[in-house]
Parts: sequence; structure tokens; C-alpha cells
Amino acid sequence: MGKIWLSAAALALIALAFAAPLLDSMPARAEEAPEVRPDDHVLGKADAPGTIFEYASLTCPHCARFDVEILPQVKSLWIDTGKAKLIFRDFPLDQSALKASVLTQCAPPDRYFAFLDMLFKTQASWATASNVKEALIRVAKFGGLSEDKLNACLGDEALSNKIVQERLDAEQKYGVDSTPTFFVNGKKLVGEQPIEDIAEALGEKAPATTANAPAAPGAASSAAKP
Repeated sequence: MGKIWLSAAALALIALAFAAPLLDSMPARAEEAPEVRPDDHVLGKADAPGTIFEYASLTCPHCARFDVEILPQVKSLWIDTGKAKLIFRDFPLDQSALKASVLTQCAPPDRYFAFLDMLFKTQASWATASNVKEALIRVAKFGGLSEDKLNACLGDEALSNKIVQERLDAEQKYGVDSTPTFFVNGKKLVGEQPIEDIAEALGEKAPATTANAPAAPGAASSAAKP
């Protein structure tokens, strides 16, 4: 008999998170804007005046495209210059994304964003694999992590529960229901965003010419509900 990977508590949380419709029986709550937490992964200077929150799923192709095409511009223009910081928060849309999110927590803190970037860039090779766990482990080994450590991470029920609970919190508190969703200086932006819209929310000017930007603001995103 195969080993049961997730605890009953994790399965219950996943059932809530991935069900449709989500949380219909719960009273509606006013949307808030997220705030920086001590355990957040921060790209850039912690005291940078601008703040970009990104809620994304590692199996979301729109999120991968943002990582490959738009984030390098954001990083060059505002993160590397100390004008803004980016905070990534997991919003797994399926159990494959949840496994990948768990694995990112295995990476050393100073390599977390490089690990995310690697998973987004190789998304096509692992997200549709017949055995996602094995495919993820193969990719993660290129990041210098041992198979023993990766298996231990995937077996961490408390971490899986925490990630799923954070997704539920994002839905209830901030109205996140698709990926990617951004909060830029408190302004909510849903879907793929052209560099111009991110610049506007930051109170900055976009570069005169931009390459690889999405064709239209708020391009199609991956929905949390089927």
C-alpha cells in the first residue's frame, strides 16, 4: 500500500480550497490589502517604498509568462534600484502546484526566488508529467538539493497545511480568486499586467518602449474555480 502523503487535515483544507463554488456558505468579508509579514519572501530591499504582492500558482501559464517576460523588467527598473520590493505568495490552483510550492520551501532563503524562476521556466516539463512528484524532484536537483531533502519536504504535512490555509486566507481576506493577482501599493490588479499598469500603480513612469508585454491589461488569468 502506498504511503499517504497528506494528512486528513491537509486533505480537508484542499477540499475547501479546490472546491467549486468556494466557501459559499461563509459570510462575505470586505476585501483588504495584504501587509508584509515577518515570514514573507521578499525580492529587493525590505525598506523599499513600493510594494508588489504577487499571488501565483506554479502551474499557472500566465504566472510563468509574467516571471519570464515582465518580472525581469520590473526587477531592472524598480527592484534593483531600491524603489520597490516584490513579495511572492503561493496560491496553488491544484495539487501539482501545491507540491511545487512545498518544494520551494526547501531552497535556502537566498535562493528562493531563483528556485521559483527555475520552476516557472521548466513548468511545461513537470506540470503535465504523469508523475509530477518525480518530475519536480528531477528539476529541483538542478538547484543543488538532495533527493532525501526533497522527499522530506514533500512529506511535511504541516507545511502543506500552511500553504493551503494561506490560499484560503487570500480568498477570504483579499478576494483573490485567480492567478496571477497583484497588489501594487495596495491597488489590486488581476491577470497578466503590462509594465505600464505596474508603473502607474507604483507612481512611476513606464519605459518608452517595452518588449514582450501582454497585449492588453488584465489578460486572461487562471481561475481558482473551474
